[in-house]
Amino acid sequence: MAAEAAAEIVREIAAVGAADLAAAAEPLRADCLRLARKVSLLSHLVAEVAEAGGGGGDADAADSWLGDLVRALQAARRFVELGRAPARPSRASDQDAVCNNVAVQFKFVTWQLQTVLARLPQSCFQISDEVQEEVDLVRAQLRREMEKKGDIDVNIFSKFHDILALHVSTVGSQSEQSHGQPDTPQMENLCNGHLELQNIIMLVSEISGVPKSDAERITSQLIEGLENMRVTDSKKPVSVSQSSDETKASPETHKKSDAVAIPEDFRCPISLELMRDPVIVSTGQTYERAFIQRWIDCGNRTCPKTQLKLQNITLTPNYVLRSLILQWCEEKGIEPPTRSKNDGAYLEVGGERVAIETLVRNLSSSSLDERKSAAAEIRSLAKKSTDNRILLAESGAISALVKLLSSKDLKTQEHAVTALLNLSIYDQNKELIVVAGAIVPIIQVLRKGGMEARENAAAAIFSLSLIDDNKITIGSTPGAIEALVELLQSGSPRGRKDAATALFNLCIYQANKVRAVRAGILAPLIQMLQDSSRNGAIDEALTILSVLVSHHECKIAIAKAHAIPFLIDLLRSSQARNKENAAAILLALCKKDAENLACIGRLGAQIPLTELSKTGTDRAKRKATSLLEHLSKLQVL
Repeated sequence: MAAEAAAEIVREIAAVGAADLAAAAEPLRADCLRLARKVSLLSHLVAEVAEAGGGGGDADAADSWLGDLVRALQAARRFVELGRAPARPSRASDQDAVCNNVAVQFKFVTWQLQTVLARLPQSCFQISDEVQEEVDLVRAQLRREMEKKGDIDVNIFSKFHDILALHVSTVGSQSEQSHGQPDTPQMENLCNGHLELQNIIMLVSEISGVPKSDAERITSQLIEGLENMRVTDSKKPVSVSQSSDETKASPETHKKSDAVAIPEDFRCPISLELMRDPVIVSTGQTYERAFIQRWIDCGNRTCPKTQLKLQNITLTPNYVLRSLILQWCEEKGIEPPTRSKNDGAYLEVGGERVAIETLVRNLSSSSLDERKSAAAEIRSLAKKSTDNRILLAESGAISALVKLLSSKDLKTQEHAVTALLNLSIYDQNKELIVVAGAIVPIIQVLRKGGMEARENAAAAIFSLSLIDDNKITIGSTPGAIEALVELLQSGSPRGRKDAATALFNLCIYQANKVRAVRAGILAPLIQMLQDSSRNGAIDEALTILSVLVSHHECKIAIAKAHAIPFLIDLLRSSQARNKENAAAILLALCKKDAENLACIGRLGAQIPLTELSKTGTDRAKRKATSLLEHLSKLQVL
């Protein structure tokens, strides 16, 4: 089964440590370690997917996504295996080439994982909020890895992926007369002038496990496509200035008179024009919002490109692609495309920018009512679209909002912290918010603001901590973790959930685990384990404990907090996922700790563990079986 295969690969990669990569040269060793850490965070995702079985939605879509996930994880495993293989001595002149090859393969692996996670069909597998947050964290980290590696060969990767998917679906039935393997001279002629492209495809083929003959065929298909595009372009240039009437682009949108070829991935599959508001449908395909919305409004419920049934009609903004389009426009020296004024969620550049700048100035008005009204309006605008978040940040809203966090008027304070939360959804704004000195005043709001402001302050800390460096900054800020623990202890239901999410994310960073335990996090977590009226609380507590228990000092503290009896109770009566996590935490507590193991034995854990080893999820069975083996050895001694 694909889900089980994915789970097995995640376990294999997660088990790779620094010692396994001792022979690898830098930067391969560092890349492998970072990749292994990110993949390990997907363990809960693959567990939930496996538990969902066939899924609750479109079975074809679920199977298709699972296949893509397995292929992405297999590529990740092959990359990590490169680091485990003994390093071969090479001449100094070859080292640069080796490093470049590794960089290309690492970029492809991270791109492939990020792409498949972006298409996760939640409705098929009923993914929990906590796991979705972990997935979002991994995606954010993968995006950062791609950015750190410089220019991303997204177009080549995407085309390669599409052709490979077609190959997988037609393998065994493809006729020799259609895309047959070209002979060597033919390949040499085809690749003349395309050596760099050929090298990239061969490298990503190798990491994808594609046979050399298939890699050569894919290379020839890509080059053939490029040549056809070149011929087409020479006959009829496709330029950014050639917008269709349907998209109603203004003449000011495009300032370059020279024809510029639009990358295929930047065009809407329906209109074939440069996308200004790309959105993702449930099949994972991206379209221009206006055209796919019109398609849906006409009663269509299939994906125009794949003809697969749409599980839902939700249109999810494709921020990654939009960012790439904006970057491409900047590189070409042309004005980026803007959305239609009909989209109420967007404020166009031009006259509306003046309106935004007026709002930002009003944040510093001498009138409290004007400040409050401006903060409320910016809060609303920042919630509606990425473009608004960009414009507001460019207009200086962030620093002005940070100042309002210290307002004595609680409503103004609430609007300001919520506006910063909404602005932080755009990744580049996260760093701007931290640089503007927002962390300390956000923590003050978290401690002393109104309940809604405290809830949104906790959510803002979670959003900002999605960037790894911010985990360190926030965790080391005096009072930050203590304020979150206080909200976890005594906040509203939503406040406790926001605090739990933020604490979980911060505790991924090793030093923050100890800070959280010293701040008193275990008391509310133990209380949450006993809250049978709110199963979500149990799930949240177990998720945080599963992160904390990996640190030795935290492990000792968890045992001293008398968590073991409550974890054993969950083995008897809780839901399958909670039983699984409880067993995993108990196993971690007992490793190399005879005292904890003896405690588990005295409390009668053998019976529920035996039952779990027979009826639990695959992961639960493994954890329960391992615990029983430890208990049996203890009894022998």
